[in-house]
This record gives sequence, C-alpha cells and structure tokens, in this order.
Amino acid sequence: MPSPPTPHLPRLTTLSPGGGCACKLPMGKLESLLSPLTASLQPASGNLLVGALEGDDAAVLRLDDERAIVLTTDFFTPIVDDPADWGRIAAANALSDVYAMGGTPLIAVNLAAWPGGELPVEMLGEVLRGGAEVAASANCPVVGGHTVDDPVPKYGMAVVGLAHPDRLFRLDGLAEGDQLVLTKALGTGVVSTALKKGAVADGTVRAAVDSMTLLNAGAATAALAAGVRAATDVTGFGLLGHLHRMLRASGLAATIDAERVPLLPRVGELVARGFVSGGTRANMNRLQDAVTVEESVPETLAVLLHDAQTSGGLLLARPEGDTALVDSLEGQGLPAAVIGRVTAGAPGTVTVRR
Repeated sequence: MPSPPTPHLPRLTTLSPGGGCACKLPMGKLESLLSPLTASLQPASGNLLVGALEGDDAAVLRLDDERAIVLTTDFFTPIVDDPADWGRIAAANALSDVYAMGGTPLIAVNLAAWPGGELPVEMLGEVLRGGAEVAASANCPVVGGHTVDDPVPKYGMAVVGLAHPDRLFRLDGLAEGDQLVLTKALGTGVVSTALKKGAVADGTVRAAVDSMTLLNAGAATAALAAGVRAATDVTGFGLLGHLHRMLRASGLAATIDAERVPLLPRVGELVARGFVSGGTRANMNRLQDAVTVEESVPETLAVLLHDAQTSGGLLLARPEGDTALVDSLEGQGLPAAVIGRVTAGAPGTVTVRR
C-alpha cells in the first residue's frame, strides 16, 4: 500500500458523504429529476448519433463518414485515502465512458473541487498527478481544467474521444441469444465502503485499486475486433442495474449465472460483515421488480451483483458460439468471463441463477 496521508490531516475517505463509493444518483431519482427536461429534448438525429434521451454512456456527434466525436464527463468524492490513487481511479473512470462507446480518448480537462482551508494544495497536486499519469498511459493529454473551493473534495475529468460512427457500442444493440461477457471483477464498492470504516486488509484494497486503475482500452480493442455492437461499462448502478438498462433499451431479458461472475478477493466476507454502501442498497431497491434471484443463489453474491462499482469493467454482448472475444480478453490477463445470456422476455428483466 502507498504511504497514508500525513497523520494530522483527515483521511480522504472520511470527507466523502457517499458511504465509500463513487455512486451515481439512484436510477429512480435520476429519472425523476430529468423527466421535466425530456419534453424539451429532441432524440438524436442527423449528425447527433447519441444524445441525452438515449441514455448511453456518452454523447456522440458525427463529423464525417469515418469519424465521430465522443464526449463525456465524470467526477466523484474520494473512495481511497491515497490522493494519487484517487486521481488515477477517477481518470480511468472518466476515460471508461469513451471506451464503452467503442472510442479512443483524444484529450481531457480536469474538474476539481477542493477544501483549500482544510487540505493542502500539495495534496490536490498529487490527485492531479495521478490523473495525468493514467491519461498519459491512454495517450490522452490533459490540457487544463477548472477548480473551485468546496468543503467536500471532488475530482474527475471531461474527455473527448473519437470513434467510427458505424462501429459504436450501444445500449440498445443486444440480440436474443447473445452471450454476456464481463471484463473486470466486481466488489469495488464493498471494498471502498469497508475502507472508509478502516476495516479492510491492505491486500484487498490493493487488488481493488489495481482493478479500478486498469484502463478498459484493451477490452474495447478486443470488442471492436470481435465486432461487438452492444456494450456498457459497469459503474454506480452495479452489474444488474447497467444490464437492466441495456435490456430495457433493447426490448429483451437475460439470465445471469451468478457463480460465473468474477469477484475481487474477500469481498463476500466484507458483505457478510455488513459493508454495503447506500448506493448498492438503492440499486437493490430499484431493481426488486425487475430482478428475480433464485433461492439457490447466496445472499452475499446477490448483493455483489448490485454492488455500486467505480471504474468497473465493460459488459459486452457477443454472438452465441463466438469464442474469439473471451480468448482475446484472457490473453490480456483480464478476468473476463461469460456470465449469462440474452433471452426473450419482459424488457429489462433479469433472472439470476446459481
């Protein structure tokens, strides 16, 4: 583990009100907040290929027959105590939305809020350094940004990427019979929540940080080569929440084989000890009418399928019988696995079996 912050300073995770995870607003609250705006929004048309109404991972604007601009932003409060690690995680998380659309990041700017009277600006420098390092590994220069004074620290990026307009990954691209492939292990929300309480081993934290700082670049490249058309990244809505959104957009259902889902080490034990974030509980409440969990599935595993992730992997759909995608992902050392199948059924519904 990196050295902890200077002892007289607060731990970064104690300054986060989010229960130790970089959670999105719960889906229900988000939809209710946006509903008054939808009447004034137009569906994507012309050169706007993906806009606000489509609910995808990023906006996409066609430049010409070969190029489309991908635009996204993401930022959140601290989920780890090491400032450079937080910067690295936040950068990887922001870049992920570009990869989740089948794009390549081009350029980024920082977004930061900092309690200047409580934390030294040098610590913010470490956060920015960590973010710049990850962006550089993606060949994405960070060219400035904006910082405001705020009692709760926040950090992230706005990112512009480039994609081919005919090879975008979309939420609504699922087909019956597609196999669902997950490219990273679950459990980052549980680990972050336990870390806030000081109740998790260093090795478990390091495994989670390594996962969250791993770019989805290689996974996206493999998916493009395999001809994937439907994908998303797994973040605050959890695996089942993001799958639900894909299924609802595609008018289909799915079955998940719970024991095939890759997990970070010891996260089941942390769930059993009660380290479940508010975001994860909100995910479970929101999806209770859409998700059926068979009795044979352990409760801890069911919780982890809803776990609010930060900088999670890609959830990809491949045609049944195609093995090239998983072979390519495994060749990169990713814990990729076929975790389920798209089926006919009530749109957005998921059956979880052991």
